[in-house]
Amino acid sequence: MKQSIFLTFIIGLISLSLSAQQAVKIYNPEADAKAEVAAAVAKAAAEGKHVFLQVGGNWCPWCVKFHKMIAEDAKLDSLVKANYVVVKVNFSKENDNQQLLATLGYPQRFGFPVFVILDEKGKVLHTQDSGYLELDKGYNREKVERMFQMWSVFTMKEAAIKYGK
Repeated sequence: MKQSIFLTFIIGLISLSLSAQQAVKIYNPEADAKAEVAAAVAKAAAEGKHVFLQVGGNWCPWCVKFHKMIAEDAKLDSLVKANYVVVKVNFSKENDNQQLLATLGYPQRFGFPVFVILDEKGKVLHTQDSGYLELDKGYNREKVERMFQMWSVFTMKEAAIKYGK
C-alpha cells in the first residue's frame, strides 16, 4: 500500500513538473507590442543600447529553448543586458501583431523564433533567422554570442570608424 501511494505521488510530481515546463509564459498575447517596442527604443536611446526583439509565442518550443538558454547562461544574459533592451513580441492566434511586424519587414517569414535588432531610433538593423543558430536540439552558444556581439552598439560604432562611415 505504501509503495502504491509513493508511486502515485512520484507520478503526480513528474506530471506537475512536465506541465509547468510546458506552461512557460515568456510572451504576453495581451501586450501592446507596438507600445512596448516604442518604449524600448526610447530606453535604448537613453542607455546607448540597441533593441532586441524576440518574435514568437508560448506555443513555440524553440522560442522557449532560446529564452531558457539566455536566462541560464550568465555570460549570454550579461551580454544581452549590457547591450540591448529586450522585447518579446507575441505571435499567436490570440494576437499576431501583424501591424507591428509589417513595419519590421515581415520577419515572421523566417519562422519562429525570429530576432530583429533595432537601433536607438527604431530602424531595423538586422533580422536573424534563428534556424542558422541551431545545433542539434538546441542552439549553438557560440553563434548566439557572436550574433549579440556583432550587432551591439559598440561593434557597430567600431565598424563605422573602421570602414569610414
